Amino acid sequence: MSRPVGAVPSSTFAGLLRAHRHRSGMTQEEFAAKAGVGVRTLRDLERGRSRPQRATVELLAAALGLRGAARDEFLAAVRRGEAGESTESGVNLPPAPVLIGRESELSNLEAALRHAALVTLVGVSGVGKTSLAWAVAHRVAARHPGGVAGVVITEVSTEADTLATVASVFDVGRASDLPARLAGRPALLLVDAIERAVEPAIAALNWLQRNAPSLRVIVTGRRPTGIAGEYTWPVTPLECPPPSVVELEQVAQYPAAELFLERLRAVGNGDVQPADGRAVGELVRRLGGLPLALELGAARGRILEVGEILDRYGDRVLDLRREARDGAATTLREAIAGSYRLLEPAERAALRRLAQFHHRWSVELAEQMLADWKPGQSPGSADGTGASAGGRDVVAVLDRLVGLGLVSVRGTGATRFWMLDMVREFAVEQSELEGELATFRDRHAVVMARYAARTAPRLVGSQLREAALQLDDLNSDLRSALVWANGRDPETALYLASKLPRWWRLRGNDREGRNWLRRLLDDPETAHADPTVRAWARLGLAQLAAEHGDGLAELGELEAALVTFTEHGRVTGQLAARNQLCILHQAYGNYEAAREHGEAVLRLATRHGRTRDVVVAQNNLTWHDIRVGDLAGARRRLVTVQRLAAEVGEDRLRALAHANLAEVARLDGRYPEAVAIGRRSLPLVDQLGDPRHKSRVIGCVALALAQAGRVAEARSTMVDVGDPAVVELIEAYLALAEGDRTAAADRFAVAADALAGRHDVRDVVEALVGVASSTDDPKRRRQVLSELDDLCQRSAVSLLAREKALLDR
Repeated sequence: MSRPVGAVPSSTFAGLLRAHRHRSGMTQEEFAAKAGVGVRTLRDLERGRSRPQRATVELLAAALGLRGAARDEFLAAVRRGEAGESTESGVNLPPAPVLIGRESELSNLEAALRHAALVTLVGVSGVGKTSLAWAVAHRVAARHPGGVAGVVITEVSTEADTLATVASVFDVGRASDLPARLAGRPALLLVDAIERAVEPAIAALNWLQRNAPSLRVIVTGRRPTGIAGEYTWPVTPLECPPPSVVELEQVAQYPAAELFLERLRAVGNGDVQPADGRAVGELVRRLGGLPLALELGAARGRILEVGEILDRYGDRVLDLRREARDGAATTLREAIAGSYRLLEPAERAALRRLAQFHHRWSVELAEQMLADWKPGQSPGSADGTGASAGGRDVVAVLDRLVGLGLVSVRGTGATRFWMLDMVREFAVEQSELEGELATFRDRHAVVMARYAARTAPRLVGSQLREAALQLDDLNSDLRSALVWANGRDPETALYLASKLPRWWRLRGNDREGRNWLRRLLDDPETAHADPTVRAWARLGLAQLAAEHGDGLAELGELEAALVTFTEHGRVTGQLAARNQLCILHQAYGNYEAAREHGEAVLRLATRHGRTRDVVVAQNNLTWHDIRVGDLAGARRRLVTVQRLAAEVGEDRLRALAHANLAEVARLDGRYPEAVAIGRRSLPLVDQLGDPRHKSRVIGCVALALAQAGRVAEARSTMVDVGDPAVVELIEAYLALAEGDRTAAADRFAVAADALAGRHDVRDVVEALVGVASSTDDPKRRRQVLSELDDLCQRSAVSLLAREKALLDR
């Protein structure tokens, strides 16, 4: 039958004590030390678990600095407690629980009770529903002069039992006497653990709504009651620190870690060291921020250190258990199973499928995961959506899972659904028992491949940042899908990997991505895959290799990709392959071939109206104008790039064109203009989040300042130049400005050596011109001029008019 909650008199001493301490700003430890009492004694007093002796009360009052009426009220609260007085309504409340990290929820629920007659807190077992409900009850007690009380539902509760218990906690003999007892005054009832006997409890609540309309009710359970007018509040786990937060002081500021550390101290393990910050963060994340799990994990602190708890239970949190006095045990697995059993068979299948996601997901991804699908269906084929578990709408399925606390919603972005690790592990266990785990993982790999195929094309222009972040959000899912498909379905793995090269390059994972593509292309099982998929993989292979200076090794793959794209009439592929060939040939000194590919891109892009590709081609061809000394032509191209990039929203190319204009102005000897343009371009380049290009622009500005003889400005600017070779070039010009030609020649020589082999041979030419024009040693000058002549012939670089003038002096 139902049991009344709490026989602790509603003395205000515990509440007064907490309120006074909070106002003083002292922690429990600080207050206990000041009052000369034990921390555990103080904690029990604040929770209403024990009564203080008169001497203890005097110590506490003195430590709080209470005087006059405040001290009298404090002492009177103790006397009321000793006399066993109750509230004005005659109904007793248990002590208010001390909650961590629930302040916003308390405020929202307090507001909800102003307009809703029934508020239901739902969530998995151990999430803290009961504590939250009683904390809310204490907050709103003053608004309910008819009384505040609670009952607990048991497995054998009937409707009559429940109503009889409600009557008793409101000090009346029968439920029929309750309307007269309340006399229209607002009252509050807490019904705890309704899932133990749902139907009888709901029947009792319906009777109370009809006959005692001034009675408001807070219900806790694993699912909503379905009663008309119900306000449902899913209780979620406590917030955990992200992996990037590892300092113990910062980790402890997150509610999940704060609760874990408090429970750890409660079992006598308060000696957590700063070095344990990473382990604490990882452990509370593995425990999912679930209060029950945090308490069970902390209980192991009686004999284990934090790192040992993580090592022993981090991969099997479902096995954590709590022993009851009667010898029964509660495990986290059983807690999750209780909510799982409330699902219909189709909903259970949906949970098992969704458990294949490792991080967060969107409605659209859930729809694809739950849609009709057959093993062996290729990732590039059409796929219907909307046919979910049991033919139900996906949103309805997600709503049901969220309502039971098995799925959580966090944030406002598209990928806002997530599952506790322990719920995921439980669902995976169930999938294994059903013999469907491999099929679900196959499905997950296909869903991830399609997601990458939709998202990767947007890794350009104004959409680049958003698309990259969307892929970042699903990083762990993309990786796990790739690993799984590699062993089960290499064609799907190749399809997925072929979509990711640009993202891998953006995130500095070029070597890892190249290894994946090389392995998959060499796999005999992918030999007969779609030729265009293999072509995109080959192109990606060359792009990634070029990132770490090994692009020439994949030149054959790149040329084969171009042939395939041409044969199949894939314009996008042809443009991408030729652009990469242009960059690759330029980097390895085959400048005419680079120019030919750049011009071919310009023709193809113009013919097909591909404005962005026109911009890319014009930008690439600018280098060739500079190479042959046509600075006016380079300037015209860059102005065109700026205009077209603005038209298509290509902020990245527009910013780079602006920066390149500064470099052209510097090479042309227009130093003040170069400084002005460079400084204007810096905010634009900074927004790209590309440190290499930012450093290049700063270097251009510093070089122009040094060449203009603005020594102090150049020195203050060059501190932000990250390239040592460019720093040497700047130092050389500064030495010239200060009249030290010998030092300048030496600095130019060092710069030339450091710049040799770089992408832009023009930099080396500039440094060698500097050596030849600065040295007073005829023999050295002849040697450098010979080296310069040889370099210009090999690279087809023409000296600029300014450089020729320097050498003719």
